[in-house]
Amino acid sequence: MSDDLRQLAANDRIRILKPRAGIDISSNDYLGLSHSALLAQAITDAVARGVSVGSGGSRLLRGNDPEHEALEEEAAAYFGSETTLYFATGYTANAALLATLPQRGDLIIHDALIHASMHEGLRLSRAQGVAAGHNDPTRIERAITDWRTAGGMGSPWIAVESLYSMDGDRAPIADLVAIADRHDAVLMIDEAHATGVFGVGGRGLAADLDGRPNVITLRTCGKALGCEGALVCAPRVVRDFLVNRGRAFIFSTAPSPLMASAVRASLRLLDTEPERRDRLAALIAHAATALAPLGIAPTGSQIIPIILGNDAHAMAAADSLQARGFDVRGIRPPTVPVGTARLRLSITLNVDTAAIDALADALATVL
Repeated sequence: MSDDLRQLAANDRIRILKPRAGIDISSNDYLGLSHSALLAQAITDAVARGVSVGSGGSRLLRGNDPEHEALEEEAAAYFGSETTLYFATGYTANAALLATLPQRGDLIIHDALIHASMHEGLRLSRAQGVAAGHNDPTRIERAITDWRTAGGMGSPWIAVESLYSMDGDRAPIADLVAIADRHDAVLMIDEAHATGVFGVGGRGLAADLDGRPNVITLRTCGKALGCEGALVCAPRVVRDFLVNRGRAFIFSTAPSPLMASAVRASLRLLDTEPERRDRLAALIAHAATALAPLGIAPTGSQIIPIILGNDAHAMAAADSLQARGFDVRGIRPPTVPVGTARLRLSITLNVDTAAIDALADALATVL
């Protein structure tokens, strides 16, 4: 281990944990709910009615709390899915989905830019995995037809994100679900960065697909919802299979019942406070205008990458912005493809238009 760490340091690849500092231009707290007094009150109320802090075990032992079941029932009704299943983290949920559901003889076609958690599931899966070009539905369909021509007899699975975390662009969901329908495939959509921000009531970019037998969506609770965990929205047979075969679910201590209470409250806020999404949309539009003179193209989302290419350039630019009081992080390989090191700007309700204008001025100097 020591040799490995020394090598990372020699290659300027060592990771360290930094305390929070500066204006938030990096978090995923898109609706500013992580410090919400309403969510804090929901936790206080839950404690008062006797909800426990810890679950005490896995869901299949004594860890299955009424708060978990209430959250899953309310989330299914909110998102329009037949059922949901609550995981402690989005990483665990994504890994469990791909490691558990596709079987030997199946094919998983995934977008080249899916999250590391999906890659973890691919690594553990019995099925064959094939990467397709980013947001290229033609390549995805060709991979299925080539596999069938070569004798593939199992089921195809398509794994994508609806809104990509490092690029801020959207998947061609309508094209993908049409491909899934044509080829009897299952479409798995990670809605991590769209949940709470887009769609009616913050239901995400794939909200119209919930309830379909060939669609599984993942809604994380630790980003716009301001809490922790993830909800797998799926047909009941998928939920039951994960409960019976999903090792990451079976052998994990259940999430805190208090956190399940907080997620329930957050879902209610999505419905009752649409002005949060309206304010975020206005900030996104303001950022697009403020950054345009710098040649920074808008993405139509709250995630705005500034591709600098060179790793050292990206990290130095991030350091300079941090020194000016802006919490902007540099992102480099392997998180993003080689040659695409970048600054990742994240617009949240933790900033205002004045902060965005000041950021634009700082970027003009740094870049």
